[in-house]
Amino acid sequence: MDLLYFVILVSSLIFVHELGHFAVAKAFGVKVITFSLGFGPKVLRLRGRETEYCISLLPLGGYVKMLEETKTDIVMPEDRHRTFESLTLYKRILVVLAGPLMNLVFPVLLYFSVFMTDGPFLPPTVGVVLPNHPADGKLFPGDRVMAVNGEEVGTFDELKRIVAKNPGKPVRFKVFRDNKHLDVEVTAEETVERRELDIVERVGTVGIQPSAPAAVVGIADTDSPAYRAGLRTFDVITHVAGQPVRRYMDLEQSLRENRGETVPVTYLRPDVMSDALGGAADFGVYETGVVALTPDPNGTDFTSRTGVELADLYAAIVPEDSYLHKAGLRPGDKLLRLDDEAIPAWSTFRERVLSAPDRPHRIDYLAARDGRERSGTFQMRREDFTDEHGQTFARYVLRVQHWIPLAPEDRVEHPTPLRYAFEKAVAETKDVTRFVLLSMVRLAQGRISLKSLSGPITIYEVAGDEGRKGPDYFVWVMALISINLGLLNLLPIPVLDGGHLMFFVIEGVMRRPLPLRVREVAHIVGMAILLGLMALAFKNDVERRWDVIVGQFRELIG
Repeated sequence: MDLLYFVILVSSLIFVHELGHFAVAKAFGVKVITFSLGFGPKVLRLRGRETEYCISLLPLGGYVKMLEETKTDIVMPEDRHRTFESLTLYKRILVVLAGPLMNLVFPVLLYFSVFMTDGPFLPPTVGVVLPNHPADGKLFPGDRVMAVNGEEVGTFDELKRIVAKNPGKPVRFKVFRDNKHLDVEVTAEETVERRELDIVERVGTVGIQPSAPAAVVGIADTDSPAYRAGLRTFDVITHVAGQPVRRYMDLEQSLRENRGETVPVTYLRPDVMSDALGGAADFGVYETGVVALTPDPNGTDFTSRTGVELADLYAAIVPEDSYLHKAGLRPGDKLLRLDDEAIPAWSTFRERVLSAPDRPHRIDYLAARDGRERSGTFQMRREDFTDEHGQTFARYVLRVQHWIPLAPEDRVEHPTPLRYAFEKAVAETKDVTRFVLLSMVRLAQGRISLKSLSGPITIYEVAGDEGRKGPDYFVWVMALISINLGLLNLLPIPVLDGGHLMFFVIEGVMRRPLPLRVREVAHIVGMAILLGLMALAFKNDVERRWDVIVGQFRELIG
């Protein structure tokens, strides 16, 4: 099957490439003699009115042979105006350019077919508003966003896309809140996203997230009504007085008017079974229970009346070898202050630490084991790593984690699926094209190792691996290789399309073609360069798989 996937992938991309040359040449009246998929002996032939269509034995390439005035082609007088040379310069450029451009346009169709299967989507409902971000105090959990900057939105993905395109600019939201339509203006902050190959993206964000947190509670006070009733930190409340509770805001709503009436509360309590199945895995299971909760009627807010708060600031996982464990933090402890500043949310804690990873921080927390405030000092550990392109990066990992599962949302279908799929396909094609171009630049600069070049063996393996995963994965890798093929063909190397374009540009400047001898020598040099790159790519493929090749060879010889 791997061979079949490989042939389908390579043949499809070659067909698309050569079809570009063929279609534009025919449109300009050029006589096309042969349209071939592959090189070498012809396996299958089909004779058209004036063109022979064939499939050749070696699939790694193809060609479109046009009528040209050469020593091997006999041009009849009536066909002289149908030779490739008879075209004006700009038409010859278009014929040559059409092949690579088809490889760059084809991925739009491939990505389109993948994105058409997307969905259903998260609705454009605000689930979380991050503290100290532009939306804080302007948008609220539960707000249903109807339009952004006058453009109607039906999914959270659309909302995020429009905001991302407006860094540092006011963004107008039309929201549905408390059975009323409201207009809210929020100035998006500019966020810098750093990606591979030093790619920097500047996007707009307002500090909202979809999907509200589930009713996971934190119990800080051991003398509170919730603790006395038997609730504990990380319990998931499922029912209050027999009514289902899905989100933490639903829990607040169910107890908002309660001023001392005892109500049954059903919960799920997570329990981790370490080293289960003989040490093969860790399992998380839920224990169910019911308690009788009597809120304090004298409390001034929800937490003081019930002793319950969202478990957002409670540490759930603190690895024993981590810097925060050494600072004294333990699972179940509540974060209070970082560097003497109050921490309003886990997201704020994470942002502050990652904004200054190279210096020590003081952390104040409420210890679950005795209910006392404690403090410690920690500094994030720097980890250096080298990516697949040979570039070295430093990264910092915040190893401590909290536990806030999100309440399941009712998904929605996209209101304009065709437009969504097309816009996403164009955007993805642009992003991948830029990434591949930048990879070529970094390779030329020496910032990416030549060992990252891959050849037909890698393509063979990738085609098989992705093909077995399913059609979407196979189409995705086909789009990536198509873009690589299109850009590679545009390189100014004689024998490639880019080399022909280079000759045409020189011809346009000089007002005459380059001498035949110069073009012949250039083609020899170009072929040598191309063969050298192919040999290097093949060598890299073999080196990466040398152990496998040796093992298979030993199996063959016994």
